[in-house]
Amino acid sequence: MNDVFAPAQLGPVRLRNRVVKSATFEARTPDALVTDDLIEYHLRPVRGGVGMTTVAYCAVAPEGRTERRQIWMRPEAVPGLRRLADAVHAEGAAVSAQLGHAGPVANAASNRAPALSPSRLFSPLGMAATRRPSAAEVRGLVRAHAEAAVLAQDAGFDAVELHFGHNYLVSAFFSPLLNRRRDEYGGALENRARFAREIATVVRERVGTGMAVTAKLSMDDGVRGGLKLPESLQIGRWLEGDGALDALQLTVGSSLLNPMYLFHGDAPHREFARVFPPPLSWGLRAGSRFFLREYPYREAYLLDLAQQFRRELSMPLMLLGGITTRATMDLAMAKGFEFVAMARALLREPDLLQRLRADPATESLCTHCNVCMTTIFHRTRCVLDRPDQPVADAPG
Repeated sequence: MNDVFAPAQLGPVRLRNRVVKSATFEARTPDALVTDDLIEYHLRPVRGGVGMTTVAYCAVAPEGRTERRQIWMRPEAVPGLRRLADAVHAEGAAVSAQLGHAGPVANAASNRAPALSPSRLFSPLGMAATRRPSAAEVRGLVRAHAEAAVLAQDAGFDAVELHFGHNYLVSAFFSPLLNRRRDEYGGALENRARFAREIATVVRERVGTGMAVTAKLSMDDGVRGGLKLPESLQIGRWLEGDGALDALQLTVGSSLLNPMYLFHGDAPHREFARVFPPPLSWGLRAGSRFFLREYPYREAYLLDLAQQFRRELSMPLMLLGGITTRATMDLAMAKGFEFVAMARALLREPDLLQRLRADPATESLCTHCNVCMTTIFHRTRCVLDRPDQPVADAPG
């Protein structure tokens, strides 16, 4: 069994341990560029001991942001990203950039550009119809991912994580519900997976062997008619066979249709309705219990699904979802996972890893209330740290 606190290899990158701070949009980039606030956000878990932190969310195109203040990868972003990478490296950790395109999850009004989806649909997040890109435009987005990866490499990042989950654009192409195309990117699963496979292959070709390339892959959308485990397993087999990736981080859920399937725990109905402007807030007040379904929290709640990937694949896998105790980390190692990924628990306690290492019986203070989900529209934080500060309104 691997020791979660021992150094580990992720492709060409040596990590000081097997714990990854997973991508969680930080909402600390008001001009879509790195800020000192963003750097400090990542230094907190790094000083707390994680092996690698992941910057989210770095869009590969302006319309690929979920809202206009997110970083999008362009030459102007490189100096700030380099400052962030240098700061993380100075603390002894590695840093990854999560690259992707929000697709139908993008807020078209905020971005002042139509959201994209494999097939045209009405997006409640942007309160507008999406636009279906042509096959030529899809190939252009493949190149955009590669160009974004090169910029991250130029900025000194150790790794990139390709976002193939949560019904963001690539994941939406996987979905039989959202992808009704009849060209080479639609129909049979092989066609629906083509976009992801092309991205991974071209990114690897462009960055070479000096940078780790991973992907966050949805195992199950949690939506009737969406991506299910048998198809996601086949996508995993193809991605492994293509040989472009150094690891997969396994996830679930749809930010568009069923976000709580990823998070588990309490569903913050009232807080979400307060964050969004009308008419979306009215819809959430009336129907949030259908959109924000509740899934009881338990440790390692994605383990059963992820183990099916572990049985099928030989490539390194990262277990995500309900990793808050040393016992859970040791269980993940015992089950054959090479890495564990943490988010909410580190938002509550950036030094949790140090405390777990010193005392394996340490218990996390995270209550899984999930109100932190609503802070991503202003400045991501644990609301229990400053309970007197109200959740801010979302940007228009």
